[in-house]
Amino acid sequence: MIVTGVETFPLRIPFRAGSRSDASAWGDSNLPAADSLLVKVTTDQGLVGWGEAFGFRAVASAKLAIDQLIAPLCVGQDATRIGPLMLEVQRKLHVFGRAGALAFGISAVDIALWDIAGKAAKLPLYRLLGGGAADIACYASMVRYSEPSHVRSSVRQAIDTGFGALKLHEIELSAVRAAREEAGPDIELTLDVNCPWTLYRARLITEELKAVRLKWLEEPLWPPENFDGLAELRRTRGIPIAAGENVYTLMDFERMLAAKAVDFVQPSPAKMGGITELVKVFALAAVHNIPVMPHSFYDGPGLLAAIHATAALGTADSMIEWRWFDLEATIYGSTLSPKAGRISVPQGPGLGIDPDPEVIRAYRWK
Repeated sequence: MIVTGVETFPLRIPFRAGSRSDASAWGDSNLPAADSLLVKVTTDQGLVGWGEAFGFRAVASAKLAIDQLIAPLCVGQDATRIGPLMLEVQRKLHVFGRAGALAFGISAVDIALWDIAGKAAKLPLYRLLGGGAADIACYASMVRYSEPSHVRSSVRQAIDTGFGALKLHEIELSAVRAAREEAGPDIELTLDVNCPWTLYRARLITEELKAVRLKWLEEPLWPPENFDGLAELRRTRGIPIAAGENVYTLMDFERMLAAKAVDFVQPSPAKMGGITELVKVFALAAVHNIPVMPHSFYDGPGLLAAIHATAALGTADSMIEWRWFDLEATIYGSTLSPKAGRISVPQGPGLGIDPDPEVIRAYRWK
């Protein structure tokens, strides 16, 4: 089965009218829309696979990497030899770096090839990976609202929808405290601060965060590869630490785990090499007895990749990150939606669901 085409689809889906205009992600204030990049791989046998690269401000650069560098190396190759093909692409392109937009693009193509593999086998991907759970616990991952009253409102809405675990992206203590006050003692809260602090600053802030009773504190240090600093913070401050969305290679995941830097490891399938590399991180984490909580702040195939891999390879502690966004449309419409804080694993072949062509048509941008 030969790859005959690799096509990129950049999407821009605005927030619904009436959504909080000050919602932001990663400090990107007044975010008007969520940008994403879908990738469609076609074969000579008529099978089509879908992948996703990490989006937002990286869409244009990831698209360029796929169109000009990755796709020419894949077209004409055997679609069934996923591991060897992806390794060959990495080797030929390593001179441009092994992270960032290039890694995002490789991830998208890899996910699409695994989608094709499942379709060829007529099996959902999680069964191709060994079988597992039919549904998985998930948590609502919210954007940064900053204003405590908006935080309270969003927390209440997520809880009323059925979530028993939430992720905040707040950086002000007043907003974090407001979330805990609104959530009450029984809701699990995690906090992703996106790499803002020195170790000295993190020591001070974590003293104040202890009262919030976080399930984990995510990526507290700059730079994110300061694994020794994470290990010291974890050892001395009594707050579980999570990280991994900004780790790109298996060797760096091993360095992070060997340093005892985290309580939860968070590989991001649309950033660090797709399913081929993701399954290796599950095995590596198992050696270190560390739960995998995939970073899946996506709506498309990157999310499905995390769901299938976690269903097959995760532990009882593993959860799926569900992006709590108020968008005009979603890539899978109503066919993928959590209920009572759990997400069902799609049972169709491959990733289980193809993107809605009407959403692609309506929200594609150039």
